[in-house]
Amino acid sequence: MVAPPGNGSSEVSMAAAAEAPVLWRRLLDYLPRGRPALAALFGRLSDRLSRGRERRARRSSWLLLAPLLSPTVSQLTALPCYLCPEGHKFQWIRNLVPEFGIASSHVKVLSSPTEFYELMKGQIKIAKKRVVLASLYLGTGPLEQELVDCIETTLEGSLQGRGSSSLRVSILLDFTRGSRGQKNSRTMLLPLLRKFPEQVRVSLFHTPNLRGLLRLLIPERFNETIGLQHIKVYLFDDNVILSGANLSDSYFTNRQDRYVFLQDSPEIADFFTELVDAVGDVSLQLQPDDTVKVMEGMVHPYQGDKMAYCEAANRRVMEVINSAKNRQELLHTQNVHSNQMAGEIPLSKDAKAAGDQRPEPDTWIYPLIQMKPFGIRIDEIVTETLLMEAERGASIYLTTGYFNLTQAYMDLILGTRAKYQILLASPEVNGFFGAKGVAGAIPAAYVYIEQQFFSEVCCLGQQERIKLQEYFRSGWTFHAKGLWLYLSGSSRPCLTLIGSPNFGYRSVHRDLEAQIAIVTENKALQQQFHQEQEQLYLCSGTVSASTFEQPSRYVKLWVKMVTHLIRNFF
Repeated sequence: MVAPPGNGSSEVSMAAAAEAPVLWRRLLDYLPRGRPALAALFGRLSDRLSRGRERRARRSSWLLLAPLLSPTVSQLTALPCYLCPEGHKFQWIRNLVPEFGIASSHVKVLSSPTEFYELMKGQIKIAKKRVVLASLYLGTGPLEQELVDCIETTLEGSLQGRGSSSLRVSILLDFTRGSRGQKNSRTMLLPLLRKFPEQVRVSLFHTPNLRGLLRLLIPERFNETIGLQHIKVYLFDDNVILSGANLSDSYFTNRQDRYVFLQDSPEIADFFTELVDAVGDVSLQLQPDDTVKVMEGMVHPYQGDKMAYCEAANRRVMEVINSAKNRQELLHTQNVHSNQMAGEIPLSKDAKAAGDQRPEPDTWIYPLIQMKPFGIRIDEIVTETLLMEAERGASIYLTTGYFNLTQAYMDLILGTRAKYQILLASPEVNGFFGAKGVAGAIPAAYVYIEQQFFSEVCCLGQQERIKLQEYFRSGWTFHAKGLWLYLSGSSRPCLTLIGSPNFGYRSVHRDLEAQIAIVTENKALQQQFHQEQEQLYLCSGTVSASTFEQPSRYVKLWVKMVTHLIRNFF
């Protein structure tokens, strides 16, 4: 898939992976050998540049060179494991993050908000050792209260007949979003905190970028544009739900998102528990009197030194990632290599099933973390590499509730050879549709961004390769995000990305994000992901030039002007 490995260490330095040389004479050194498609791409782009086309096309062509100037792909090459059978083509991801091998039977794709909500309640009721909830915020309606009541009932049950309980509840939310209004996420959780102070922890992440005069001047709601805790992980004992959905009533009823349920996966559950704990440690701790304080010995996120805080947060989070990575590598060595190095014949699947209740893995989970304020860029690097390495004939289905791709992602989509079908929200299903004040213009701003990208596609003659589709469903809003990758000649995806990132500027640069890459060889699980994709795209229409002539797509001049100034904040 990528350049052959050299003689160096298989450990990849994040700093090295992030470097991007700018000297033209080094360009060809970073093209993976044996990849005529990339060489041809470079030739086409060079031709465009030399012909001096009109300004828009010329600017796009220059930007298309960006991925080729980066050594990221050639450095993300996994050294082969000569004691193992040939692995899947995405094993290079394990150079950056832990690799969790599980059986596909432990993975279930959910399809509706109601299924998501009912599953969470059911899982809370039977939890014995831990409930971990990470979200942007917790809503204040009756459905959210019912969720809190489930936690309270489970905690009460854990104390019956004994003086103490091993059940722990950890909740991570964003400070600014969770503190909005008189009744908010904090007031919803205070009764739990007061009743079970030894078992419940509520952490409120406050971005280090909102501080000083800026923090004093920016009003409520608008201060949320600076940076947020955006991770969505819902964990119950050894079962994990990864999603883009928040803990709010619309996400339980009529706001479409994506959800995947990983069952009986203790290593994955441990990792996300430790990740939420790490972010919680660098967050403000909610107290029973509704005040907040930092953990002892921790730098304050907005009153302390910003660089010291970010460095401490980086160390804390990377410690979790690297420790899990080392554990999984050791586990792999013990389970696979020990027998083979001793000259034993590897057990067949049937033999393993007879002596070990855990089925042999046919699916691999890679947690992708993006925390640019802390200098952590794993999700960005992996996503860019996947987009760049998608070969001719491959198909990528990409969806986002808020279409505002970073320039790097746009350049890769425009400059590579895979086919793209991008699903985005029509204005009517945008979460801000019909909002009062300035927020009411946000759907129009997204229409303007969509129109600009569509014009770029048409200008480059890529309409057949890159298609936009708008999701519409009466009475619903759209919040799904992620990616499905179909290899050339395949009718089912072998890889999907699912989690919190929207592929936009703030997902990459401002917020704390987490998603997982799921790679599977199992046809039944691939079919689950294929059906999930089809179900979402079924409620969409193809975007054409006439789409933007509709009255509902009219964008006022002031919105166009403001969008250029503020698009990096949403």
